[in-house]
Amino acid sequence: MVMVGIFIGSISDEEKIRPCAEVLASLGISHRFTVTSAHRTPERTAALVAELEADGCRVFICAAGMAAHLAGAVAAKTIRPVIGIPVSASALGGMDALLSTVMMPPGFPVGTVALDKAGARNAAWFAAQILALDDAALAGRLHEARQGFVRSVEEAAARLEAGS
Repeated sequence: MVMVGIFIGSISDEEKIRPCAEVLASLGISHRFTVTSAHRTPERTAALVAELEADGCRVFICAAGMAAHLAGAVAAKTIRPVIGIPVSASALGGMDALLSTVMMPPGFPVGTVALDKAGARNAAWFAAQILALDDAALAGRLHEARQGFVRSVEEAAARLEAGS
């Protein structure tokens, strides 16, 4: 069962979006990570959405740069949540992708996160929070992870203060 579909618009985006798959894996969330393009392979994109929905996909994460239409193209084919990750892939430093991802027409929303690796990680956390609404075990893993973040800050503060 695929719980999250991760689509990247170009293989050149893989390094920037790989952290998304890593976070999902660390939380025990099944996912499929693949390449498809809103413009170059629109039929593949539509077929993937249908295939993943049939396999139990609950959330789609889409990353693209420049015109960044992938998340919108997926949102047009599903009523499942779609999270968009803008990718910095042009001279505009990702602003083109950010605006293309966030500016969806009414009724076809895309939850948009930050660019590149930071956005990739938060897209995974956001997808996990959505899935945790119906999964108490996953909710527990999210709480554990949050406590780990707290501990790491407290440990860093203690090390810093001990060295002062």
